[in-house]
Parts: sequence; C-alpha cells; structure tokens
Amino acid sequence: MANEVRIIGLDGIPEVRPGDDLTALILKAATDQDLAFQSGDIVVITQKVVSKAEGRIVDLDDVEPGVFAMEIAERWEKDARLVEIVLRESARIVRMDHGVMICETKHGLICANAGVDSSNVEKIGTVTLLPEDPDGSAEQVRQRIEEATGAAPAVIITDTFGRPWREGHVNFAIGVAGMLPIVDYAGQVDPAGYEIKVTQMAVADELAAASELMHGKLSRMPVAVIRGYEYPQGSGTADELLRDPERDLFR
Repeated sequence: MANEVRIIGLDGIPEVRPGDDLTALILKAATDQDLAFQSGDIVVITQKVVSKAEGRIVDLDDVEPGVFAMEIAERWEKDARLVEIVLRESARIVRMDHGVMICETKHGLICANAGVDSSNVEKIGTVTLLPEDPDGSAEQVRQRIEEATGAAPAVIITDTFGRPWREGHVNFAIGVAGMLPIVDYAGQVDPAGYEIKVTQMAVADELAAASELMHGKLSRMPVAVIRGYEYPQGSGTADELLRDPERDLFR
C-alpha cells in the first residue's frame, strides 16, 4: 500500500442543469486546474450533480399526492407532494416514525426518504431523485474520461446517508465503476499467525466517506480525485455492497 493518499477537489464546476455533459465539465475543471488524470485515480462524484445532469428533478407543483401520502403528511405535518414522490421512489417502507421515513429504494438502498432531496437544488419547490442506474452512470463517466485522456480511473458516485446506532451522516458509494468495492481478507494470515475468516472492508464506502472531507455540504465542490490508494482491481458495482436479505439480521 502507498504511504500517502491525497484528496484533490476539482474547483470551477458550474451549477449543473438537466442535459449538461457532466464528464465534459469534469474534464474542463481538471484542465483549468492543471490536473492530469492518471490510471489509478478514483474520481468521486456527488449524486446531486449526476441526478441534475440526468434530469432527475421533480417540480412539486406537478405532483398529485394520493390518499396514503396525504394521510402520512397530515400525521407528520409534511408536504403531501413530497411524501408522494418518496413513496413512488420506494420499493418498501422500512420504518416510519417521528416524521422520518426510512425506505428501501428500487436500487436496494436503505436511506431516508428514498434519496429524495430538496437541498442544493436550483429552485425552491423542486427535489432531486437518485440516478436510475448509478453504476451505469459511473461507468459512463469512467469510459468518457479514459477516451479523452488515456487514463483509466475508477469512478464512485456518492450519497449522504444516516447510520443506525450512530449520530451524524456519512457519504456512501451508490455507484461504482472500474474497481471492486470490497476487499476480502478471508484466508489471509495476520502478523500473529491468525487466519482471517470473514473480514471484508467496504473500501468504496471508505473512499466515499473520505471524499466528503473535500466535497463538504456547502462548498459547491461536487467532484474530488483520490490519488495514491491502491484499490482492488476489477469490474465491480455498488450492488455488491448490498447485503443479501437472507443474511441480513435486521430485516
């Protein structure tokens, strides 16, 4: 492993709008910053700009809430239109209490409000939805960067989730391309001679969390490049980070 890992924020990416070529914006920002992409880099992109570029934006004025959404909204003093969008984006409701909706998205992600978000949008009264295929979005960016530069970076798309049993939010990987998202230490021997049985490290999530130190919530720096980490090679996806229901003790 390298003895230094760097996180480089890409400055100068403008407000992203539906139809924008996000990869072109990333390449221009890197050029303006005199940053040449290298094979082995990890390009980490926040979900919000991916969703905006892909047009995953809903104006609440265009939403007609159903009966169930109105019942929930009345009980918890929420906007029924927002509740309706959350229900549409959900495969199931995991838990609903104290005005919080924990949902399983159609991607299999467990998060608040099915990833529907009203923060950092251009217009009040609009919300963003998660990308329809975050792994596919990551792969598209990865291929475009390689075609333009000859370098073959990995790409991670992140979103901010809360965590059971711990306060605070952390960035998680919801889309992965060009790397394996998990390092499996099973079968390896530690310095004391103990054979590791089951330890797996979710390195894509670790990289996503590290990138947030540069992204920030208000810094308007949605893309970071992590350099120096020797990530596991392979064609992985973020789906590999989702635990199978039959092995999930908390379902």
